[in-house]
Amino acid sequence: MGELVDRVDEQDRTVGTVDRDEAIARHWLHRVATTVCRDREGRVLVHRRAADMARFPGQYNFLVGGAAEAGESYEQAAARELTEELGVVTPVRFAFKYLCRGVISPYWMGVHEAVVRTDIADITAITPDPDEIAWHAWVTEDELRKMARRPTFVADSVEALDRYLN
Repeated sequence: MGELVDRVDEQDRTVGTVDRDEAIARHWLHRVATTVCRDREGRVLVHRRAADMARFPGQYNFLVGGAAEAGESYEQAAARELTEELGVVTPVRFAFKYLCRGVISPYWMGVHEAVVRTDIADITAITPDPDEIAWHAWVTEDELRKMARRPTFVADSVEALDRYLN
């Protein structure tokens, strides 16, 4: 069995524990925790996913994250994913959650924010995992809006961006 996640209902209540791949294949609701990373100037981190990723390979995204493991809160999952993908240990702040119908499968998406330092001497400076992130840059909100209109941007994150910026 692979990664275990909580299967949840339309109200985001846990109804069981399942394999993440099975949840996706059967279109069962589960939880995904993401983080919007900002620098001290308010710019947003955008990244291109590695070309060999199982989901959305080579596409651009402004959200860092992944599935919440069984028994894990949105905040715990967001902080863990931030460390795994960017090497960053910093507090995350819950912003909102919503039921995302998703291109591949439906899921509850929890969106968080974190301020990430960009100077290399700081513990919160980023060190992207090359297995997850092929490229990254800091962009303004206007630049991000333009990028999100491109077909190479992860479709699931476009709705999250609209909700986040509004």
